[in-house]
Order: sequence, then C-alpha cells, then structure tokens
Amino acid sequence: MSHGADRVWSVTEHLDSVLGQLSPLEPIELQLLDAQGCVLVEDVTVPVALPPFENSSMDGYAVRVADTQAATLEHPAVLEVVGDVAAGSGELPAVGPGQAARIMTGAPLPPGAEAVVPVEWTDGGTGGGPATTMAAHSLDPAGAAGEVRVHRGPSRGQFVRARGSDVSAGELALAAGTVLGPPQIGLLAAIGRGSVTVRPRPRVVVVSTGSELVQPGDTLGPGLIHDSNSFALTAAARAAGAIAYRVGAVVDEVETLRATIEDQLIRADIIVTTGGVSVGAYDVVKEALSSLGGAMDEADGTGPGTGLGNGHVEFRTLAMQPGKPQGFGRIGPGRIPLLALPGNPVSAYVSFELFVRPAIRTLMGVEPVHREVVRAACVAAIEESPKGRRQFLRGHYDSVSGAVTPVGGAGSHLVAALAQADALIVVPEEVTSLEAGSEVDVVVLD
Repeated sequence: MSHGADRVWSVTEHLDSVLGQLSPLEPIELQLLDAQGCVLVEDVTVPVALPPFENSSMDGYAVRVADTQAATLEHPAVLEVVGDVAAGSGELPAVGPGQAARIMTGAPLPPGAEAVVPVEWTDGGTGGGPATTMAAHSLDPAGAAGEVRVHRGPSRGQFVRARGSDVSAGELALAAGTVLGPPQIGLLAAIGRGSVTVRPRPRVVVVSTGSELVQPGDTLGPGLIHDSNSFALTAAARAAGAIAYRVGAVVDEVETLRATIEDQLIRADIIVTTGGVSVGAYDVVKEALSSLGGAMDEADGTGPGTGLGNGHVEFRTLAMQPGKPQGFGRIGPGRIPLLALPGNPVSAYVSFELFVRPAIRTLMGVEPVHREVVRAACVAAIEESPKGRRQFLRGHYDSVSGAVTPVGGAGSHLVAALAQADALIVVPEEVTSLEAGSEVDVVVLD
C-alpha cells in the first residue's frame, strides 16, 4: 500500500491510522480535586452506610410517637425538654416518656426518640402559639429543663433520615469508566475516599505557526493577523477533557520550530500544530517535522527514524474539505503523538473535531470517543460540493425539528460563521449537490 503524498487518504482511513496507534494513558492515583475530569479505573464501593446514623432532616424536637400522636392546636402535648442535640453531637440525651430533645438538621437521633417534630408544629418552647423559627426557643442557660408544646404529632420515622437511606455499606458507589465531575467528587468525599485511581487527563500542547501571526491585544502591522487558531484549539482541547497548554505563535523558521517542539515534549501527551502543512514555499511544519523525529532518536541513541514508530511524521492528502493537508506521527524518545493541522481557522477546527478530539478521548479511556452523528433535514440547498471529497459545512442544528441550517459559506477562513455553528453538515464524497430538505449526516458539536 502506498503512503503519504503517494495517495489520497479518506477521512476514515486517516482517523483509523491515528487512533490505531494510541492507547489509554496508564492509571495513577490522584487526590479528589486533582481527579476532577478524569476517568475512574476502579469500581468504588461504599465502606460504611451513608448516612452512617439516623439523623434529623428538620430543625425541631426529637420525640416519642405515643406522646404526640393525639396533639392538636387546641390540645397540645406538653413535653419536658431534656437537652439539645446539635450536628456533630457525641453524648446524646435519652428521650423518655413525656420528654423531647431539641434537635438540629443533620444531628443524630437521640436514644428513645422515634420521630422529629418540626419547630413549626410547636410553640418553640415559648409557651404560646406555633413557632416559626428555632430561634424562638432557647433552653435555660443553666441547663434546667424547659417545656415545649406540640400542636401536631409526627408518624414513626417522620423527618428522620434512616441509616443507609442514601447508600448501604458494600453497595457500588461509582463504576469504573465514570468521568468524575463535581457530584461524583462529592460522593467520593462523603464515603471517605481521599484519593482514587484514574486515567489522567491528557496534556495537549497547541503550537500555531506563521510569521504573520500576532498575539491578540497587540497592534497589527501590514500583512499581519491575530493568532486565533491556538486559542480556539486550546479551548477545544480543554472542552474535550484535556489539560491544554498554548504556545505563542512560532515564526516560519525550521530550527525555531524544532526547538520549540522539543522544549514542549516534557509536558505533552499530544502535540498539535497548525499551519505549514501544505505545499507552499514556507510550509515550515512539513519541512521541520519530516526530519525532527530522526534527529531526536539519534540523540536518544536509537538511530535515525524512518517510520512512524521511530519518530517520523507523515504528511497526507485527505479527501475532505476543508482540511485536505494533514500530518500525523510519533516524535521524541517518548514517541509523543503529533497531529499537524492546516492553518486556515475553519480547516484547523474541523480537523481538531475529526481527529484530535477522538485522540484525546482515546488517551483518556472514555466513551464515547466520537461525537454524536444524527440524521437531519438540510433546510437550504447545497449547490456545489467537490466530487471525491467529503465536505464538512458549518450548520445550526435544531434537535426539536430535526433540521439543520447551513451557517456561512464553504470558505475555510470564515471564523465569524464558525462561531455561530453548533454542528457540522456532512456531504459525502460522491454527492456534488443537495436539494433543500435532503437528509444528511450531522455531527453535533457542543
């Protein structure tokens, strides 16, 4: 089979080639907050029941049901208050016949008590009508017992959170493969886990190239443009779940680019470059990376690389629009994956979605690797699509109507239209035009 520039690759072939050389990162143990966004690689079971003891779900009074079941506003049950029970209390007052203990939300149910009367069902210990807040009642400062009048009695277990009512001891809390978000981190903390074993979030380094690129915020000179690719792709990598680092635009000098990439290898699980991959006179990425891996392998004592496995980056022509020129390889002693994307903003972003995002998800070990693809009716006609290329048009997808509307034109420089899109409309290689209302595949973006 011929390779690289010797043939035209399909989108599927290139993607399979990239993902076929990647495997999930090795698991590591991380503290809870460091594990946010990572994929759990172990089943986590509950060591003790949650909650671990019966506790009150209301501010009120812990009582025996028999003492309050006949209580009414006209004939309240008058109970002796034997003490306070706050959240975190250790020693608990026993509640006997005709007694109650003032209790706060989350506090353990004291022995003898069977239910909790909300403070709103009592006089709050004031000797008057129904109370509205717990502040209406305070026990004698010297600790002498007070009284509370209960106007309505609870049923057994009412306003009491039973032990294990959330999760029971031995129950599966989180299964391997779970992506840890805030609720999952909270559950792990609640069951006492301080650390977990996860696949780390991949570290993605984004490098844009071009002597015409200027940092946003700086003044543009003649022939210069602001660097948008590195910002868009760094943000896209973070949205995909990676830890992403942006490198300032590199000028069109081979040695400068090589040195920049070598410096980044120590903190990268994937390197992404944009620009300089076509056939122009200043396509510095293609020139620099074609021999970069071999030079590094020589320094590592393994000799010059001649293939993907030994550090060579292969540049390919893909049957797609936008994003025809692509590069992929493994570089450096650690054989870090490198994806070289085109420099036009739309081409770079579409290429990221099709190739880099699945690579990130593969390293994370998380499913689904690919974006959701749905069938939708294309509202507008597509008058021209290049034969033999799979075209990806920007669109707005309406999940309610099941329709997609093209946004902007096919130009690979139309950044404003890209910002309005939430989907990619896929026009197959063999289709050169579509009538309005035609069904198409739609890649749903964020």
